[in-house]
Amino acid sequence: MSQTSRRIFLLAGASALALPGVVQAASDGQIVNPDTVDRVMSGFVKDGRVAGCSALIWEKGREAYFGAFGQADRETGRAMRRDTIVQIFSMTKPITGVALMTLFEEGRFGLEDPIAQHLPELAGLKLSAGVDAKGEVLTQPPARQPRVIDFLRHTSGFASGAAQGKLGELYRAASGDGPVKTYADYVRAMGQVPLEHEPGTAWRYGDDVEIQGALVERLTGQPLAEVFAERIFKPLNMVDTSYFVPVEKRGRFAGMYSRDAAGELTAGVAFGGDLNLKTWARSPGSYVLASTLDDYMRFALMLQGEGALGDVRILKPETVRLMASDHLPAGLTDRSWLVNKGAVGFGIDFAVRVGPPQKNSEPFGHVGEFFWDGYATTLFWVDPANDLTAVFFTQTIPYQDAILKDWRDAVYDVTARGAAKG
Repeated sequence: MSQTSRRIFLLAGASALALPGVVQAASDGQIVNPDTVDRVMSGFVKDGRVAGCSALIWEKGREAYFGAFGQADRETGRAMRRDTIVQIFSMTKPITGVALMTLFEEGRFGLEDPIAQHLPELAGLKLSAGVDAKGEVLTQPPARQPRVIDFLRHTSGFASGAAQGKLGELYRAASGDGPVKTYADYVRAMGQVPLEHEPGTAWRYGDDVEIQGALVERLTGQPLAEVFAERIFKPLNMVDTSYFVPVEKRGRFAGMYSRDAAGELTAGVAFGGDLNLKTWARSPGSYVLASTLDDYMRFALMLQGEGALGDVRILKPETVRLMASDHLPAGLTDRSWLVNKGAVGFGIDFAVRVGPPQKNSEPFGHVGEFFWDGYATTLFWVDPANDLTAVFFTQTIPYQDAILKDWRDAVYDVTARGAAKG
């Protein structure tokens, strides 16, 4: 991308995101080097790691970078653009967390409330205690029942989707193959599944945010998608973020590409490519939303602004600080694959960086940063210390952590700065 084109895009982007009260002034000492980010992103396409990718970065109150490379749909020749709509998968989770915390501010629940106080279908959950001679799951009472906070930090005790044996079978049967159950049916089924771990003793990336979605619906009496629209999307002018992509917008909807062990990209809908082209029994709290760079950046800038974007306030500053704090219990060492993300804890639907990277193999970041990503190799983060907010999109499955690490390093120009050692 030429520097002339970049200036045009930056001016257009600043205008697209501008709201009353958002600072647009230039800054000194910018961290982001656009040439470095361009080189890395164009390299992703050139090397065949992705069909297309795009990114948007704001730093110190202004747009510092926009870039789009390659194709959103290789088969039709559609280019990756700023307004391309992509599936964000688990980047839905922080949106669910924000919606839920608006209800927390209204006093509708407490973090330490037993979950069964609000979802009585989850009362009296049992703990798995192995299997009998016939392979059936044995149970015993847990030391305590899960609390709301457990479902916000992934320590409820429920199994993950990768659970093995009979317990895994029970979990997957209750959860369903996609959002095919209403929240009422889903919660009722999950209430019959034994916990895999004592609540608060292990981090497992399972269905905890689906329980958050059920809690939002139970507390409001509204569908989750309606709550999102009223409390987040309409106030923030996120006009292209939804569960269902209507026909008139499908010309901007990106294709999904599967990358095999040999690095070859294959187009198709083998997993999730058509999630947003049909309606489901429920709007999942943990995945399925589709969005654009500008829409998700508005959401991220709201978090950077401690709950406000311009004159629009979604959350109180203290609530955002609460969400961006590490809530994992002291001494919790069973963290599954969360350890692969570096020196992080977990807040309310975000990973939270609690220490600097110790070696080059770790994803780069600054202490206090909070972030999350999605199955199709999407990522966002908020770096309060540097007033930097970043969003990266591609549609490449399964999740490609090496791509996201390379992009993080490019944003902070790690190679040039020698930011990490080891």
